Amino acid sequence: MYEQKKERRTRARYGVLALVFINVIINYMDRSNISVAATSMGKDLALSSVQLGLIFSAFGWAYSALQIPGGWMVDRFGPRVMYALSLCTWSIATLFQGFTKGFAGLFGLRLATGAFEAPAFPTNNRIVTSWFPDKERASAVAMYTSGQFVGLAFLTPVLATIQHYTGWRGLFIITGIIGIVWSLVWYAVYRDPNKSRKVNKEELSYIEQGGGLVNPKGKENQEKEKLKWSDLKETLSHRKLWGIYLGQFAVNSTLWFFLTWFPTYLVEYRGLDFIKSGFLASLPFLAAFVGVLISGFVSDYMAKRGVSMGIARKTPIITGLLLSIAIIGANYVDNTTMIIFFMTIAFFGNGLASITWSLVSQLAPKRLVGLTGGVFNFIGSLASIIVPVVIGYLAKGGNFAPALVFIGVLALFGALSYILLVGKVERIVEKGDAGKRSNLSHHA
Repeated sequence: MYEQKKERRTRARYGVLALVFINVIINYMDRSNISVAATSMGKDLALSSVQLGLIFSAFGWAYSALQIPGGWMVDRFGPRVMYALSLCTWSIATLFQGFTKGFAGLFGLRLATGAFEAPAFPTNNRIVTSWFPDKERASAVAMYTSGQFVGLAFLTPVLATIQHYTGWRGLFIITGIIGIVWSLVWYAVYRDPNKSRKVNKEELSYIEQGGGLVNPKGKENQEKEKLKWSDLKETLSHRKLWGIYLGQFAVNSTLWFFLTWFPTYLVEYRGLDFIKSGFLASLPFLAAFVGVLISGFVSDYMAKRGVSMGIARKTPIITGLLLSIAIIGANYVDNTTMIIFFMTIAFFGNGLASITWSLVSQLAPKRLVGLTGGVFNFIGSLASIIVPVVIGYLAKGGNFAPALVFIGVLALFGALSYILLVGKVERIVEKGDAGKRSNLSHHA
């Protein structure tokens, strides 16, 4: 008898990852387009540096506040509907920014953009959890996360060119239209793995057997224990968790300088030509992209070679945060090449430190991995509120040097958080679980 030939496994999950990668690029395009528009917009609307700082931070106010509700909405409505709705609404808010006439309208629309983008990264995580087995998930997360850097690296000069020809209002209108169109494409193309026609049984079996949640509405979701206030207290009661929370705030502080004030710094405070600054601003983003890839590769390589998980994960993060302090060096040079050099080193370090999410699931209490991630992302996202505003106040006298020192000090603070607070990388055991373990050992 002839043995039936097994059908070859499809690779539909990589197509899904490509869609998510594009989502992340559009997501960060609409976060950062205001930094490109800031100089011209500020002059046209007569905005002070303090007002610009408040506008830059408005996104983060709503984004941070809605992180945990955003994750709940993804669980409730699913990635296909939620991402399409999120993409479309934040893109409409972006488009309307092109018609604002003053501070209040712009501030309100940036709040709306942050609110509508809040479900995006919880949705990314949900999609990758559904479509990828455990052993491929870290690389999948690294790939879509890298989209924020590579997208910005190539888009920054493009956005600067669009503004050159269409003005800052045209920039918001065009980027808004791109997102609206893409939201329709996403809704038409994306399906959960159990509903996709592009995946065969072999690939579904491979994903499911490897730990992927191919049926997001499955039994395991329905039987989730309800979260209590005591659970939130648990996530706030451990020194090592505060180490990664504060470290994430520091990592995001450098990131949000580059997402908001960086082009303005080059044009207003360093006197660079706007188009030239657009191309030069792309170099640090490319460096950050390289840093992300190196960080993931080196960390996994060390882990596979038997190095402890603590050293393998923390070494790139601490090294990256220390390199980010190099941003202060720009205060001591006047040559454009050297200014960009220090900025590039700093943002390369930021990319190197961007594997912080890898520690959340390894440290969090087993029952509270999701909630710990929500707190981690909430505290980290506070940087998007605080840092742009503080920089606006520090730079209001026309001197940007104190602002760069501020960013460098926060990076040092983050490195010290990982060195002094995180300690040994091991899962936190809740008191109840510890008691159960102790009883088991007595009965053994």
